[in-house]
Amino acid sequence: MTKIVMQNVRKSFGPVDVIKGVDLEVRDGEFMVFVGPSGCGKSTLLRLIAGLEDITSGTLSFDGQVVNALTPSARGIAMVFQSYALYPHMTVYDNMAFGLKLNGRTPEQVRAAVEKAADLLQIRAYLERLPKQLSGGQRQRVAIGRAIVRDPKVFLFDEPLSNLDAALRVATRIEIAKLHHDMNKTTMIYVTHDQVEAMTLADRICVLRDGLVMQVGTPMELYEKPASTFVAGFIGSPKMNFFSAQYATAFGADTVGVRPEHLTLSSNGSWTGTVIHKENLGSDNYAFIDIGAGGDPIVVRSDDAAGTALGAKVGLTPISPDRVHRFNKGGLPV
Repeated sequence: MTKIVMQNVRKSFGPVDVIKGVDLEVRDGEFMVFVGPSGCGKSTLLRLIAGLEDITSGTLSFDGQVVNALTPSARGIAMVFQSYALYPHMTVYDNMAFGLKLNGRTPEQVRAAVEKAADLLQIRAYLERLPKQLSGGQRQRVAIGRAIVRDPKVFLFDEPLSNLDAALRVATRIEIAKLHHDMNKTTMIYVTHDQVEAMTLADRICVLRDGLVMQVGTPMELYEKPASTFVAGFIGSPKMNFFSAQYATAFGADTVGVRPEHLTLSSNGSWTGTVIHKENLGSDNYAFIDIGAGGDPIVVRSDDAAGTALGAKVGLTPISPDRVHRFNKGGLPV
């Protein structure tokens, strides 16, 4: 197992500061997920850990050893990219075995390692196929298998599911979760813009914005106790509803936030508005309410949403004062 510690890590490309002083600890055997909007620096931070980019200042250490100057091959990491990066002319077996052969492993050692990884990822039946004969999800599992055979201290995943369709994303996400369970002594860091992946895979999530860490915590800590309006609005799907002006004053705050599932619909309520859109997803029903305050409509997730009519006047009420998140002018909790 490997603990990774970043102390005031910065990265600049010429005059542009991309990573602006990150302090972060990734624990032994942890599955840490980096999330944030496009351009926030999450992939750059991953590349700094991998050694694919040089750190401008600050220190990066693995188990107490500073690795700033170490080459990627000396860090004991394996990286999985979104593009698979498989050799098209090689079979699955040869793709997975290539790195081991370069490292001078015997044929017996290579076969044992490849077959063990193939069994773990359920791709043994595909070992003699070429990449073009595989689906996208199968190719990504081969790319993961190629990383597994190296027996790395640290796994790095850079948006590995972004090229897959919705069904394959779910299936491969399950495979990655099982992989973490089976390799629970290996530290894993995963970059994604998909918060569903973050919430379902992570032991802890690191939310980034403009090259800075906004909050680090378990998925439920971020969901239930966001450290800012940014985190509150970024974590959760649909995102948290925000109210300001007179809507927030009654709660002694400049802004209040309420999750869609923490609002109820009624003929009257704390706030009123007009139903402008509905979505029935089978297990979930959503009503989109215009309360006349400008900005995004208020989203309510409730079984009652199915029975509301477009254009109807409805009341909105938080299910409990404890479910109302209060923030000051700076977007911090009060």
